Amino acid sequence: MLFTAKEITETIDMFLRYKLDIRAITLGISLLDCASSSGKESREKIKAKLCRVAGPLVKTGRDIELEYGIPIINKRIAVSPIAIVAASSGDKDYTPYAQVLDEVAKQLDVDFVGGFSALVQKGFTESDEKLINSIPEALCVTERVCSSVNLASTKSGINMDAVRLMGTIIKATAEKTASTGGLGCTKLVVFCNAPEDNPFMAGAFHGTGEAEACLNVGVSGPGVIKAALEQCKDMDFSELADTIKKTAFKITRMGQLVGLEAAKRLGIPFGILDLSLAPTPAVGDSVARILEEMGLESAGTHGSTAALALLTDMVKKGGIMASTHVGGFSGAFIPVSEDEGMIAAIRAGTLSLDKLEAMTSVCSVGLDMIALPGDTSASTLSAIIADEMSIGMVNNKTTAVRIIPVPGKKAGDWVEFGGLLGGTPIMPVNSAGSSVFIGRGGRIPAPLHSFRN
Repeated sequence: MLFTAKEITETIDMFLRYKLDIRAITLGISLLDCASSSGKESREKIKAKLCRVAGPLVKTGRDIELEYGIPIINKRIAVSPIAIVAASSGDKDYTPYAQVLDEVAKQLDVDFVGGFSALVQKGFTESDEKLINSIPEALCVTERVCSSVNLASTKSGINMDAVRLMGTIIKATAEKTASTGGLGCTKLVVFCNAPEDNPFMAGAFHGTGEAEACLNVGVSGPGVIKAALEQCKDMDFSELADTIKKTAFKITRMGQLVGLEAAKRLGIPFGILDLSLAPTPAVGDSVARILEEMGLESAGTHGSTAALALLTDMVKKGGIMASTHVGGFSGAFIPVSEDEGMIAAIRAGTLSLDKLEAMTSVCSVGLDMIALPGDTSASTLSAIIADEMSIGMVNNKTTAVRIIPVPGKKAGDWVEFGGLLGGTPIMPVNSAGSSVFIGRGGRIPAPLHSFRN
């Protein structure tokens, strides 16, 4: 493919001025063949396989960075859900599996390993319950392991017993990691309709329908989209949408190049490209600022949901034309602590938890990286999760919740997580309780439109 001088200059500007990067290359690896009746033997197999298959990952990523001048921020691994891999072991506590994953991540210099996961949208196996109950300790004693639990789907409904349990688990994880502001909860996410090919943490796992191994790529570029919209002051919405779509195409094309090259060098299939506008705490790399560039005085004000809907849809339309295999989430993330514009909106009083929930009906994921008062009850956490699961179930989309009840903090206080996780004000929650509702248990049935066979 030939590029004009103007296109080359545009691409250089994307990197140097507008913070475009490959947010992650994530190597998905099946561990199903590592299952054993002996937990110790299973973990030895896991370590050997990960070192063998993922050994060249970090070096390959760094080589591509140097040769192409394209920043690759994170090199990650996603594995088969450990609740499935460990099921035949007879172990009661799955924390040692998390510790092995963490050990391998450090040995290979991988940023994160995802897959300390369970899929319980319709019910629990004994292994699922063991894994979920192991989460607080596992995330306390590891640094690079991420955990996810799928609680609901459009086809199955919402497992409210699992929703109730996860409120307790999130609370326990926060308390276990209280010395770091509940940092363990930043590595724990619950889903409705979890994708099996997601390269982004904390929710990445290698689904059972995936190949033996594959490489998934996550591209990000909020700053690039914002810069493009700065030239659209007098345009109507049709022209605005077209600008976003064309810019997303250019970003995705670059990601496709990197993904194919990395997969080729690793000798594994290319999986999917996830074009998600994932912000960072850096100024100029914010989804909230894109919404404001469309004409909103502040993110969270009236019109924010409509603006986010337009943005998400055009990112998907532009991206899908630039890559044969688009997957994961692909759209726009709104993680509060990782977006300086969202933080500014909270401080200005224009962005509330209720408005964030409304915006999740049209964004790529859901309530993400939101810090709550430490005394928030487990039942309230579960109720927040239930609301978000219902949005995903009814709208046949992926939704997620990554919330942090910060021990010892109250609404208005500040918590700092550092790095890409950023920091954020503590957001208030509704004071009315939901314990009786959450205590009912059982399963909320799937919606009528789920019956499509």
